[in-house]
Amino acid sequence: MPPRRQGASGYRGVRQRPNGGFYSEIRSGQLRLGLGTFETAHEAGRAYDAALWRLGRPRQQMNFHDVHTLQQALDVAPPPRAYHAERQNRLLVAHEDERVMAEWRQRHPEDVTYEQAYWARRREEETQRRRAERLDRRRRKALALSQCEIVENGDETIFVSDDDRWEDMWLDTSDQTSEDGDDDDDGDDWE
Repeated sequence: MPPRRQGASGYRGVRQRPNGGFYSEIRSGQLRLGLGTFETAHEAGRAYDAALWRLGRPRQQMNFHDVHTLQQALDVAPPPRAYHAERQNRLLVAHEDERVMAEWRQRHPEDVTYEQAYWARRREEETQRRRAERLDRRRRKALALSQCEIVENGDETIFVSDDDRWEDMWLDTSDQTSEDGDDDDDGDDWE
């Protein structure tokens, strides 16, 4: 297959829009993949080359032959103009939010103290709740074990060895605890 001709922009896969931007797209079979609008034809050509690398196309179809790896192609390909503008707006908003929050913390240190105390109290309540749940599970497990053991004086247990309820009781009482009483308290399951 002969290489595609370069358009008026001077780059494969790049055409100029009426608004002055340069649009880049690549074809994959019958599908056209739009890569976005860029400030210059050079940037659009770089984006086209990065897409070529991703699709595994031959290097002869590339606009620039100074790129030798996919990572290099991705590094030199700029983001589309719309993406860049949106990202810049988000960064400006985030920067302004940080500035306003810093100013608020300086003016109202009592609010910062109150918030820290609130979250410390919430963490402590959550820790106590988890400890109570673990203790309750351990008690239920001990009760189930004591009721299921064969008593030497001949008393009957509430479960026989082939009763399905024994498994249900065991599973219900043994989650997150081990045989020796250690529990899985790494602290990363609380939000």
